[in-house]
Formats: sequence, structure tokens, C-alpha cells
Amino acid sequence: MLNALESLFILARERKKIPVEGSYTNKLLNDKSLSKKKVLEEINELIEAVENDKNKIHEAADVFYHLIMYLEANEIKIEDVMEELQKRKK
Repeated sequence: MLNALESLFILARERKKIPVEGSYTNKLLNDKSLSKKKVLEEINELIEAVENDKNKIHEAADVFYHLIMYLEANEIKIEDVMEELQKRKK
């Protein structure tokens, strides 16, 4: 299950190193404004989907994808986020 998320982080890091022309992932990684806009948009779409009980899984997947790209575009490493979460365990 977590392999899918790890694969997205690997994809983002690979695309940063070796961009692919026309790649949507690269657009998000290179345009922080677009990346921010998409995260906000996708979160709102997820909330709406949950409230309407439609397309919840699809919209949740969009949130994960766009959030991962936003984190990578802004040099926020998932390893640091996970470490912070570990510190919060009680």
C-alpha cells in the first residue's frame, strides 16, 4: 500500500533530476504557484466529494499526488515529515 506513495516521491525526485518534456509532474515541480493552486483545488474537491458521497477515492488520490508534488517542489522532504510525526507519538 505505501509503495504507491513511495513511488510518487521517487517519480518526483527523478523528474527533478531528469525532466520530461511536457510532463505534468514537471509543470507542478517547476511552478510553485500552480502546485499550490492545485493542492488547494484538490482538497476542496475531496471535501465536496465526501460531502456528496461521490468520487471520494479518486479525489483523495488527486490530493495525495498534488500534495507530494507540492512538498517536493518546495524542498520539503517526506523523511523530515515522517520524523516529525514520529516525535508526536505518545
